[in-house]
Amino acid sequence: MRLHVVLRFIGMVLLFNAAFMLISAIISYTNGIDSGFTPLMLSTLLTATLGLFPMIFVRRTRQITSKESYAIMIGAWLMSCLVGTFPYLMWGEPFTFTNAWFESVSGFTTTGSTILSNVEALPDSLLFWRSSTHWLGGAGVVIFSLVILPSFGKARSTITSVELSSLARDNYRYRTRKIVEIICLVYLGLTATSTLLFKVAGMDWFDAINHSFSVVSTGGFSTKNASLAYFDSALIDWIAIFFMLICGIHLGVIYATVTGKKNNIFRLEISRYYLISTIVACLVITLSLTISGEYDSFGESARYGFFQGISMVSTTGFATADANVWPPLALLVIILLGIQCGCAGSTSGGIKADRIVLAGKLIKQNLVQQQHPTAIMRTKIDGITQEREVTNYAILYIVLFVILVIIGAIVNTACGMDLGTGFTAALTWMGNVGPAFGSMGSFDSFAALPEFAKLFGTLLMLLGRLEIFGLLQLFLMKWWV
Repeated sequence: MRLHVVLRFIGMVLLFNAAFMLISAIISYTNGIDSGFTPLMLSTLLTATLGLFPMIFVRRTRQITSKESYAIMIGAWLMSCLVGTFPYLMWGEPFTFTNAWFESVSGFTTTGSTILSNVEALPDSLLFWRSSTHWLGGAGVVIFSLVILPSFGKARSTITSVELSSLARDNYRYRTRKIVEIICLVYLGLTATSTLLFKVAGMDWFDAINHSFSVVSTGGFSTKNASLAYFDSALIDWIAIFFMLICGIHLGVIYATVTGKKNNIFRLEISRYYLISTIVACLVITLSLTISGEYDSFGESARYGFFQGISMVSTTGFATADANVWPPLALLVIILLGIQCGCAGSTSGGIKADRIVLAGKLIKQNLVQQQHPTAIMRTKIDGITQEREVTNYAILYIVLFVILVIIGAIVNTACGMDLGTGFTAALTWMGNVGPAFGSMGSFDSFAALPEFAKLFGTLLMLLGRLEIFGLLQLFLMKWWV
């Protein structure tokens, strides 16, 4: 593996991060140079220097191996998270290195967990950088870099195949360059549309942009301590509900639907299952809230029930109510939604609806096989036969996901959390959802956690965002050739 080639590509990604740091510094300048200006400018210079150094001394190449692609992907994510700590560390308390790393990893992985007890204490420029980490991480810093930076030839195809899971690629029928362009076109379109609608609904431009960054990336960082509950607006809530739901769907399927293609949201098996299961689950939550008398009317129960349910399944993590006080049935359904989450090819995390559907088909297939041992069974989704490699990977992923959540719960309880908080914290970190239940709920922070628990939490976030196997490659480097 050619380390100098890997460093050159990672350098390009760092330049992209530096550009958003500079935008954040410009926001500080337009606001009369707030306290975030110096940290952001210094971070811009440092990150840009780190990015430019390998580009100056390493010759450009268009041919890279698959192992180099893995190294580029892992290195780009880890280095983005690392440089993401610079503005926080330079700004000062409460950002120790552990806290800054937790906030940066949570941002780039679109998890949305935070160590900040008072978000509004941050200057606007730093709040914008914090939201930008969500937006960059949503579609993947590597994917963004591939479309913005100069053409890499075969390298573009190799890196994209590593960044996108096999399930996500199934819904694309285009060349690699077109896939990357579609991802960014849909992402930018959703961001612009949601920003405009949030503005029309009553937010100012700054809050509208920041919350659109979070809702489209299904991240959850807000500029307010009370999240979207601060605005106390049914219109804003329903706009967020719509975009959270849509952004949990494969970006290629959204593109196909808008452009009138046959493989649209309403025809494809996965997206239909995702929409139907989510709506049914949210109706159950709504009925539970109505019957318990938590809210005065069915409409009010629907507003809060659908918001919390879709916020969880899309892994956005926004909140408009304290779900800790809700009936047990509502809480159970919300947790189940946080296990399944959205579709492959979306910005959401979790096991993914695709794997749930595939696992269901395999269970049904095995039951039929027991009744008809000589029958030749094939697993199909939308009429396309799934290769055994894909089905095996899906089942293995589900098993590893559950094992890692259990390990996370054990570590969290060993660090002093109660069982409910420890389990849901591990689940939301692994699924990139954000808030837990119990003492680490939607309106609470993770500031009180021991440093080891925070560091372990960031490991789970990265494992979840890189689909487990992507990050595990890092620990197998000594066998790389």
